[in-house]
Amino acid sequence: MLGSLLLTATLILGGCGLLPKVQDETAGWSAQKLYATAKEELNDGNYERAVKLFETLEARYPFGRYAQQAQLDIAYAYYKDNEPISAIAACDRFIKLHPNHPNVDYAYYLKGLANFNDDLGYVGNLVEQNMGERDPVASRDAFLTFKELVTRFPDSKYADDATARMKFLVNTMADHEVYVARYYLKRKAWVAAANRAAEVVKTYPNSPAREEALGIMIIAYDKLELPELSKDAQRVLLLNFPNSLYATQGVNLEGKAWYRFW
Repeated sequence: MLGSLLLTATLILGGCGLLPKVQDETAGWSAQKLYATAKEELNDGNYERAVKLFETLEARYPFGRYAQQAQLDIAYAYYKDNEPISAIAACDRFIKLHPNHPNVDYAYYLKGLANFNDDLGYVGNLVEQNMGERDPVASRDAFLTFKELVTRFPDSKYADDATARMKFLVNTMADHEVYVARYYLKRKAWVAAANRAAEVVKTYPNSPAREEALGIMIIAYDKLELPELSKDAQRVLLLNFPNSLYATQGVNLEGKAWYRFW
């Protein structure tokens, strides 16, 4: 039995030598040729192939200018291939290794974009969905990254777009808080609803979501038998949104909530 096993093992090992060796087509390529070929693959949408070539370039020529650019291109390839986690990791690596690089602002911008689209995902791009219903973690991370970009590099060519995305993200995060507050309201968790809505008014004072947040506060405080707080919320709502649906249908003249607008 033992002899048979040894014979079998010998045949297997001997057979391995009969297998053809895989040739590396990039053997002997210069850094320039590796980069140019990887760039072509990237432009053609062959992202996985592009990443492999960029990684080969970085491994063989780690100290050249092509290697640094390859690190950025790897991040972009992951981003285009809908791999946000890998893209973010690649951006973080570049920022850590090259904090003073002339294109480090792009690394921040790309990291922000990866987070910006992370909670949207492939399916989310195909169907309409309320942004407020999504997990806000990626939105917060994107906001903080764009904020760091704008703060550190105010003259960056990416600063204006980052600022515009920050404004959108603020509204998205406010919408999420209102979504949660509305959830608590429907389940008669009055304290939780009031607190979540009040946080929107405090943290996102310029967001359109503040209107509904005030409407939720009116009802929640009324249910908690806190008439003064309910009236204060009503006063602020009428002052800022005099034609609001929540102002005209949410409360009657005495400040009593009607609860008809959800």
